[in-house]
Amino acid sequence: MKETWRWFGPGDPVPLDHIKQAGATGIVTALHHLYRGEAWPFDEVFKRRDEIIAAGFVWSVVESIPIHNSIKLRSGPYARFIGAWKDTLAAVAKAGVEVICYNFMPVVDWTRTDLKWRLPTTGYALRFDRVDFTAYDLFILERKGAEADYSKEQTRAARTRFDSMPEGRRNDLEHTIIAGLPGAEASYNRDTFRKLIAEYQGVTAEELRANLVAFLREVVPVAQENGVRLAIHPDDPPWPLFGLPRVVSTAEDVRAIFSSCDTLANGLTFCVGSFGARADNDLLAMAREFGARVHFVHLRQVTRESDGSFHEAEHLAGSSDMVGVIQTMMEEEAYRRRSGRPDHEIPMRPDHGHLLADDINKKVNPGYSLVGRLKGLAELRGVMHGLKYANPELAG
Repeated sequence: MKETWRWFGPGDPVPLDHIKQAGATGIVTALHHLYRGEAWPFDEVFKRRDEIIAAGFVWSVVESIPIHNSIKLRSGPYARFIGAWKDTLAAVAKAGVEVICYNFMPVVDWTRTDLKWRLPTTGYALRFDRVDFTAYDLFILERKGAEADYSKEQTRAARTRFDSMPEGRRNDLEHTIIAGLPGAEASYNRDTFRKLIAEYQGVTAEELRANLVAFLREVVPVAQENGVRLAIHPDDPPWPLFGLPRVVSTAEDVRAIFSSCDTLANGLTFCVGSFGARADNDLLAMAREFGARVHFVHLRQVTRESDGSFHEAEHLAGSSDMVGVIQTMMEEEAYRRRSGRPDHEIPMRPDHGHLLADDINKKVNPGYSLVGRLKGLAELRGVMHGLKYANPELAG
């Protein structure tokens, strides 16, 4: 697998030379300063490409080209924004990038409730606390109709948690949930957030899925023409939030996406942590079933809790069989090589490392500090080398 690293551009606290020290050879990035749905100009795309090449890397994956909310709702100026998305796709293809990771999560992107949750190791992890999230939805955001989405037991636990929550923690919780985490497409305040949620009032999972399929039927042919592979990212977490449906959470969701446009250009980002947050997702079965159309892999790990909470775990610990997933992906690579597929090397990146050592007191992007991801990449690299040693066919 090709070792890559997510880099947020020139403003990232982790510079390219530090990424080189980590041993990665590919960069995963986007033009985060152009994230409002407009087309990325060729000169901006090539400027970023040239900066990456000059540092000794290749630009392996675009993560992400944002999808404007009008596209997800298929309303208002959605046609114009789809056109801009196609133009951006063509621009990054001309720059030599072959994989585009994107997501179709409505309103909120990846969501956590705590960005610095203390671990027994004295490091820190990202965490999604189901009770904190419910308390925010019911008693801080006060979303209309939210009560119907929670059981009496969940509401009672959230009330107790909210009543004991200091004002500072309430403010931090809101900022963490709606102000936008690294790579998110938008940032909101409470009023704008409520208004955008209201725009989705009455939108069902079936309707959101139909809007995704309609989008794919417009952009997948453009990807094919330009030699680009699209790789949708699963929902994170993989269940509805704020009463909004999510449609990339299960194996059945992926089957529906693949069958809507049955071509290799319509593929998947296999995120172990996102799919693994649901106990009913059989990750090894999914990796085997969808392997031929996996174009990008996020190797991150979570520890699930009984109430639906989870936190980012050590890359080789947690609730999912990380070694099994890696082996399945490497077997898929070997099959592609035998079949003569030019895309036989699948890019992977270590995702959401712990906050460790000197990084604890530095300015970092939550989940994207240097030391934690470097540790994760080293562990994952060790697994890959061990699997190659045990089975030379996997070495290519």
